[in-house]
Amino acid sequence: MTFDRTLKIAPSILSADFANFGLEIQAIEDQGCDWVHVDVMDGHFVPNLTFGPPLCAAIRPHIKTVMDVHLMISPVDQYIEAYAAAGADYITAHVEAGAHTHRTMQAIRATGAKAGVALNPATPAGEIEYLLDMIDMVCVMTVNPGFGGQKFIHSQIEKVRQLRAMIGDRPIHIEIDGGVTPETAPLVVAAGADVLVAGSAVFKGGSVANPAPYGENIRAIRVAAAQ
Repeated sequence: MTFDRTLKIAPSILSADFANFGLEIQAIEDQGCDWVHVDVMDGHFVPNLTFGPPLCAAIRPHIKTVMDVHLMISPVDQYIEAYAAAGADYITAHVEAGAHTHRTMQAIRATGAKAGVALNPATPAGEIEYLLDMIDMVCVMTVNPGFGGQKFIHSQIEKVRQLRAMIGDRPIHIEIDGGVTPETAPLVVAAGADVLVAGSAVFKGGSVANPAPYGENIRAIRVAAAQ
């Protein structure tokens, strides 16, 4: 994958119809999404339980774009190889999930996957300053991780600005996860973000049988962000 900073919309399948993942993924890709975001939660690091490696392996053949796997789990290191084997293009782990984030990023890169590091709302940007030369993406949580449909935390916009300045010309994406809508997208893109994760904002109003609203929702976020 060649690096470019053009805006990417990454719908979170946490908001999809769980009984129809294959068709839901086909629908969002046909309707113009750039990546497919998979929220992995363990009921320990975050208060919710979602997808394991077998689910990722099952949906991988349906994903023609990029499989973006966000590990909201702790401990994390012993599961990295399983998610890489399941086909993840990007694997993102939280800086708060363990004491040795540098080692975690090394472990992700060793699998051949792209390495992402995520920051919870209360974690300052400076926590990842010494990881910048071994990561491919920073994920800024603009809600507290664990559930979809939460309200956007505006204090994180300044964190995005700080990260953008810190990154400089390194080929590192800034991803926003939480509360992304046509109203919040332009705020984070102006601050320097280039990957927007959106769950309910993409999937609302549509279905596998009626996927056109997915496309309308994706375009609404993209158009708003461009302004």
